Amino acid sequence: MISRQTFLRAVVLGWGGERKVWALLERRTMMNGVEKTNGEDLATEEQLITPWTVSVASGYTLLRDPRHNKGLAFTEYERDAHYLRGLLPPALMTQELQEKKLMHNLRQYEVPLQRYMAMMDLQERNERLFYKLLILNGKELLPVVYTPTVGEACQKYGSIFRRPQGLYISLKEKGKILEVLKNWPERNIQVIVVTDGERILGLGDLGCQGMGIPVGKLSLYTALGGLRPSACLPVTIDVGTNNEKLLNDEFYIGLRQRRATGQEYAELLEEFMTAVKKNYGKKVLVQFEDFANHNAFDLLEKYPPTHLVFNDDIQGTASVVLAGLLAALKLVGGALADHKFLFLGAGEAGTGIAELIALELSKQTKAPLEETRKKIWLVDSKGLIVSSRKESLQHFKKPWGS
Repeated sequence: MISRQTFLRAVVLGWGGERKVWALLERRTMMNGVEKTNGEDLATEEQLITPWTVSVASGYTLLRDPRHNKGLAFTEYERDAHYLRGLLPPALMTQELQEKKLMHNLRQYEVPLQRYMAMMDLQERNERLFYKLLILNGKELLPVVYTPTVGEACQKYGSIFRRPQGLYISLKEKGKILEVLKNWPERNIQVIVVTDGERILGLGDLGCQGMGIPVGKLSLYTALGGLRPSACLPVTIDVGTNNEKLLNDEFYIGLRQRRATGQEYAELLEEFMTAVKKNYGKKVLVQFEDFANHNAFDLLEKYPPTHLVFNDDIQGTASVVLAGLLAALKLVGGALADHKFLFLGAGEAGTGIAELIALELSKQTKAPLEETRKKIWLVDSKGLIVSSRKESLQHFKKPWGS
């Protein structure tokens, strides 16, 4: 009978579906294979039972599967077991030695974008080694795979694009987003980072090229948070761009049209959120990333009752700042309520921090939220936010115009 390991290998390496797997089972039964103590099949070692054409495809496919490829780290036994003989140079090189070699090569690049491209190339061919480098050399490489280098990468994403690393959902897919989600090979998704590319970092509207942000953010969640890469899904919602430079760029990879707004935009997002819940379940976390202010606050207000959602710019930044304040108070003494707060800037981050501080003050003092907000002042591009400006304020600023 076939060993569990051999059966799993057949499935993982794609030997061709249920019919071929059952054929393999029948063939192994006829050969009366004897199980070794380590779970491998003696007959498997003595005779290659997979047709030559399939074995070549299996080994070749494995080397091009970033999730399972180990490069020269495949052992002699693994090279035989996975039909890799002749597809790799004869030398064996441990992951530790590969990590040393790659870090040496990366340090030869003087331009950060070149390092970014080299790291993305590694992620696309050897995921394990990519995360090993990132974990062991975080201080040096985190600024490469995410900010600040990822900003330049997004600006030039069309020119440096090699292979898709996430899911692209555009207006062309309206009405069939659920089908698009099912095209993604992984089924057990736990976290989705999604952007519409309208406010990428401090760079503005980069449209479809904002994909670098979800990809980079999820790389951090794996390297620093231990989340399985297969549980992560980067998504870009492409509704067009108002960036004239991109619209005229022959290498731009997104829709060449002005941004959809209003009902058309809302319907696409609603279909996406509904499809996500249906396909991955109600426990999947959807992180809204780098949406423009007017959409970011609307989405964060609309979806918490029905979905597990989070906005890093509004909530993530706020939690870090509040944690810093509470830690500082332990050193200097006093209470949060003893202080007043003035913010220079009233965008997503500023108002998000202000709101969380007000909530914490309300929790500590038992005072209404409307009262604790009076301890906080915000200044935007037009000056101090006060009640006399309420008519002209964006809706998310109005609670602060007291």
